[in-house]
Amino acid sequence: MSEVEDVQQATRNTSAPQQPGQITLFLAMLAGLAWAAALAMLFFGSVDQLNDPFDPRRLVFYGLVMAAALLTFIPMQVRLRLGGLAFEGTAGTLLLFYTVAFVPPPNGWLLSPPDVPVFVIFAAALFWFASAVALPIIFAISQRVYRQRARQYDLRRARRQSHEVGVAAAACVLLAGLRVLTPLGVLLVALITAVAELLILSYVEAEA
Repeated sequence: MSEVEDVQQATRNTSAPQQPGQITLFLAMLAGLAWAAALAMLFFGSVDQLNDPFDPRRLVFYGLVMAAALLTFIPMQVRLRLGGLAFEGTAGTLLLFYTVAFVPPPNGWLLSPPDVPVFVIFAAALFWFASAVALPIIFAISQRVYRQRARQYDLRRARRQSHEVGVAAAACVLLAGLRVLTPLGVLLVALITAVAELLILSYVEAEA
């Protein structure tokens, strides 16, 4: 009888670790389907031509975007213990998709008064979205790059760096609004961001 119990216990121990992996894979598949459906509606579903805010197709589009964001950012927040990531990622994703789908594109440049709000809203949405995407990536890389545990789990530094990525993305939008966005300009923005972060890190290291 004891041998049977030992076999059952061993079976439970070997099968238990597989369950979280299966759940993660299932959630990833659902997220992929939601992203694919949302992007398909955005680019091929003509949702931008729906003027009624309560049109069923618009509501479906909102639901798909929210589902894709939640299925993407909630598992990351739980796995990496990044408080607020799900809210920031979902809000940024909704604002970005809404801007792309329903806000009329600008006809002029950044300093044209009628088009200023469009550029500002799009830059803010891209900042929010890019920061949320960059945070788990930076936090995961930090755990592999740094050896000291305090630096591996320095969420404050990871958030700062993710916000710098968001600022760089928003800066590219503003440069595009000024009609001066070129590959050299993107490289310059990235270089300025990297140098600023190196200066901040050196200042923090000096204080420590």
